Amino acid sequence: MSVVVVGLNHRTAPVRLLERASVPPAELGSVLAELISGAHVAEAVVLSTCNRVEVYAAVNTFHGALHEIGQVLSTRTGVHIAELADHLYVHYADAAVRHIFTVVSGLDSLVVGEPQILGQLRDAYNAADSHGAPGRMLHEVMQQALRVGKRVHTDTDIDHAGQSVVTAALRLGAERVGSLSGRRALVVGAGSLGALAAATLRRDGIGAITVLNRTPETAHRVAAGVGGRGGDLSEIRAALAEADVVVTATGATEAVLTYQDVSAAIEERGPDAPDLAILDLAVPRDTERAVDTLPGVVVLDIEALAAALAHEPASASVGAATSIVESEVEAFAAWQRSTEVAPTVVALRARADQVVAGELERLHTRLPDLDDASRREVEKTVRRVVSTLLHTPTVRMKELATAPGGDRYAAAVRELFLLDGHARPAAAVTVEPVGPESVVDGNPWIVRDSPVTENGVHR
Repeated sequence: MSVVVVGLNHRTAPVRLLERASVPPAELGSVLAELISGAHVAEAVVLSTCNRVEVYAAVNTFHGALHEIGQVLSTRTGVHIAELADHLYVHYADAAVRHIFTVVSGLDSLVVGEPQILGQLRDAYNAADSHGAPGRMLHEVMQQALRVGKRVHTDTDIDHAGQSVVTAALRLGAERVGSLSGRRALVVGAGSLGALAAATLRRDGIGAITVLNRTPETAHRVAAGVGGRGGDLSEIRAALAEADVVVTATGATEAVLTYQDVSAAIEERGPDAPDLAILDLAVPRDTERAVDTLPGVVVLDIEALAAALAHEPASASVGAATSIVESEVEAFAAWQRSTEVAPTVVALRARADQVVAGELERLHTRLPDLDDASRREVEKTVRRVVSTLLHTPTVRMKELATAPGGDRYAAAVRELFLLDGHARPAAAVTVEPVGPESVVDGNPWIVRDSPVTENGVHR
């Protein structure tokens, strides 16, 4: 069984497509059930954040699993699989593990080094686990990924070099509308990102803070932590009229900031009021698209933030973090190869036991008068000889399996000893998305047998 990653993020897809692909908590169970209902995907975890939607899967066959996952994403987005393939990336085996380790370390984030992704991956795994979707393979991958993420943030300065999405959005907002220091702020949404926004606003010297949430008790709790005021979403129009900067990050599937509410707030603020900065960090967007056209309003969403941050130079700590990821990928691959040899070792010893048992039975038939003591001594000797002969090759097979290409030794043993039930591993594959005219049986990928490259399977 191998690991596959299929996903799209802020680099490969526009925000509108990410919005359609996003998986809110209420729909996660049905999506996971659909993913693992087919013949090829055995385990699944879905990571859906403000700038990525990724499916992590343990699969029995690559081609079939890719088709099944692609169909789930196609149905979810309403985009034909051939068109959707242009926005998807696919990673397989070691490359899939490398991608997961890279993501959890913050190296693939909108803001490189941001630490929130570590908690987001943990939450994604726990949520999937509550639905019974991951098994042993993804459990091992996820546990190792979380450990790698912690190590990167502990052993490098990437935390200091990076910044949160909230910090980056506030910096960009200040560039567009002027300093936010002392301004009045409204935070819509009191989840982890909303709470982070409120804390960041307070730390950066913002003025009065109002926190609104669908559940007012949560809003009051977050607001109390920053010396602000809490309330529910029914107060949003009045709160907009009083705010100079809005940070919105809810999990709503429909717009929270409507054109009608925002335009009414702008009119109430008057012509001399400063521009209202709306920093929309939600996917799907919390702000109706028409709001972008209102005079006196500056809307910055994930797409605008990605464009602004795309050309910022990477910090020196990125190199150190990348080195850690590479070493951890090698260690995990070695562990996985060693575990894959275990069934071959067991099968080989079982075959030896079978041969020994058959020969002892033949001895009993040929020498029926052999006394019990002699019989036991003969059996001990035969088993000791066989065990001694198998010891070195099985130990060496385990040792050699940890190196790249080490599975060839186990394959040779299975072939030489005709160990039924241990078929050769499927060939690795390279995947290329193609246009609609090349789709075969609904699968928009051309797949050809070839070794997986060092960087894995490419888009």
